[in-house]
Amino acid sequence: MSADLAARLGHNFTDPSHLKLALIHASAAGARSNERLEFLGDRVLGLVVAGELILRFPGAVEGELAIRLNALVRKETCAKIGEAIGLIPHLVLAPGERMRTGAARISLVGNACEAVIAALYLDGGMDAASRFILKEWAAEFDASVNVATDIKSELQQWAQAREDLGRALPVYTVIDSSGPAHAPHFIVEAAVEGAGAARGEGASKREAERNAAAALLATLKGSK
Repeated sequence: MSADLAARLGHNFTDPSHLKLALIHASAAGARSNERLEFLGDRVLGLVVAGELILRFPGAVEGELAIRLNALVRKETCAKIGEAIGLIPHLVLAPGERMRTGAARISLVGNACEAVIAALYLDGGMDAASRFILKEWAAEFDASVNVATDIKSELQQWAQAREDLGRALPVYTVIDSSGPAHAPHFIVEAAVEGAGAARGEGASKREAERNAAAALLATLKGSK
């Protein structure tokens, strides 16, 4: 096990075999691979990220949280983190695998990053895994603030790309507004003709529209 990689991960491994296994790619003939750890690491990452999103965005509805979560745990993001911590030189690979590019490299590095998260979890529990994730994903969490701003545009792009729906534009309707002037509450429905509708709530009409768009977009993408 590389001492400099362990230091980069911020964890002193009690059982170095966890990290050693996390670095063995399936292409390494005759060796146990990190595939089982990838499976576990993906779940640990999702749980930590979901918990952090709940804390950071107390007003976000489920649809918006789901979109943020998908952006943060997708393979491309894991690969970006894996590259940043310098995983490639430490991986045990078959000849030629190290030179992979494009989608193959993203998959290779992203999977290894998930396996490393599992190694941290197995050796140091959720605390060790969480420390690593929250530190290395810090910039990604900050960038996810922009996701909500783009959600209405993303829904519009989705709708306009659908020829079968006549490229209909999303329509936003205020269903209810209540509360005093200093603390209003809005319920807005977002609808795309022929595709469906969803509602969102917020302290402003704009926030409610974003939450409605997020809820509808999550439903539409889930039904593809």
